[in-house]
Amino acid sequence: MKILLSIDDTDAMKVEGVEVLGTGELASMIKQTVEERGWGVCEPITRHQLLIHPDIPYTSHNSSMCFMADIDADRLDELIAYSSDFLVRESAPEADPGLCVAVIDRLSHPGWLISFGYMAKNYVLTKEEAYDLAETLGLHLSEHGGTGQGIIGALAGAGLRLSGNDGRFKGKIKIKSETGIVTAGSIRATGKVDLVKSLEEGIILEDSDELVLGDTVKAVLLDGKAVLPVYSIGKDDSGRPRWQTYSKSQMKDF
Repeated sequence: MKILLSIDDTDAMKVEGVEVLGTGELASMIKQTVEERGWGVCEPITRHQLLIHPDIPYTSHNSSMCFMADIDADRLDELIAYSSDFLVRESAPEADPGLCVAVIDRLSHPGWLISFGYMAKNYVLTKEEAYDLAETLGLHLSEHGGTGQGIIGALAGAGLRLSGNDGRFKGKIKIKSETGIVTAGSIRATGKVDLVKSLEEGIILEDSDELVLGDTVKAVLLDGKAVLPVYSIGKDDSGRPRWQTYSKSQMKDF
C-alpha cells in the first residue's frame, strides 16, 4: 500500500553548544528505518513551507516534512507505533511534535486533504480542525509532546505532498564541475531529477543543454515530478540559450 508519512514541530530553537536535530533529519531517520527493516520502499523527503504568522508558534521556518512510501500492509500499525515512539524519544523537549500517516487509497476525500494543506499556507488553523478532518478522512493523526500543535503542520504536509505541486526535496544535488557549467543530462543522471525546466517560459531543457550551477542546486515537486528549476541568463556566443539554477532567495517561493 502507498502511504504518506508527515511530521512537524519536532525541533526547538538552536542553543549554542547544544545539538538539535531538525525535523528533516528526523524524517530521514524514520525513512531509513522503514527501508532497513524491510517494511517498504520510500521516496525522497519533501519540505513544505507553511504560514508564518504571530499566532503560530514555530522554531524557525514553520515547515513540515513528508515522504511517500510503498509498504507491506501488515507493517502499517508497526510503522505508526515506531514513528510515534521515535518522535517522543528524539524530538526536542520544548517541541510540539505531530505525526500524520495516511493510506492514500483509503482516503475518502483526498481533495479535502490537499485543500487543508494549501489553507495552512495562508490561514491560521486549529488542532480541532485538523483532528476533525483526520477523522473524516480516516487517517492517523497524533501528537507526541508539548502542546501537540505540530499535528496541524503534519496533516498539511501530507496534503501538500499529495497535491504533487508543492515543496522542495530535502538535500542539495551534488554534482562536480570545475567550470560550474553542466548539462541538463548530467543533472538527470544523478537520479534525483526528472526534469530540468524553465518555469517562467515553460521550457524543458534537452539533455545537451548547458546550465550554470548557482549557489544552491535543489529540486522541487511539480506535477508529481522532481524538477530542477532554472532561469534564462541570455544566450551564448553561438546563440544557444543559457540557463542558471535558482538562487536561495528564488527557492524560498517553494
